[in-house]
Amino acid sequence: MKHISILVPKVAFLGSHEAPRQLLTQVNEFLKARGEYPLFKVQLVGLTRETPLSGGLFTANTDVLLDDVKKTDLIIIPAIDGEINSALENNRDFVPWIIRQYKGGAEVASLCLGAFLLASTGLLSGRKCGTHWMAANEFRKMFPDVNLVTEKIITDEQGIYSSGGAFSYLNLILYLIEKYAGRELAILSA
Repeated sequence: MKHISILVPKVAFLGSHEAPRQLLTQVNEFLKARGEYPLFKVQLVGLTRETPLSGGLFTANTDVLLDDVKKTDLIIIPAIDGEINSALENNRDFVPWIIRQYKGGAEVASLCLGAFLLASTGLLSGRKCGTHWMAANEFRKMFPDVNLVTEKIITDEQGIYSSGGAFSYLNLILYLIEKYAGRELAILSA
């Protein structure tokens, strides 16, 4: 079973948490309905138990706190919200954990503006990455060592993934589901 940690950064977009969680858990439900074992253990992982999202309009209740997750297979970094420098400062405690998990074998996927948090780890240095097109200039200024691609919806760089802006992150989640569960899902559609 793949352990998937969906981060719950302070100041982030609700949809980029809920849609990946829903898609991944739905795969498990399809498999269970066929009498198969689930493929994913999906957890919302935060710095606090309750985290305001979408400008404080919603609150995410995390499954576990960051320090409780010793090992994971995939980290999903949702789109951060608000002023970028403040968002990065508010979420800096994720950075060493992401680096440690990646060095321990985890893969990492950033959704939309989550690329800023991923790039702040240094793991994107010299690699391709996508983000929201409206933030491209700011991203290039902050992370000149990252090869920002605006013409692609998904990047795949040796276990580090990113998506373009807005809801194109759904394409990345489907790409990862296919990667991790392709054979099992092909059986479902037969």
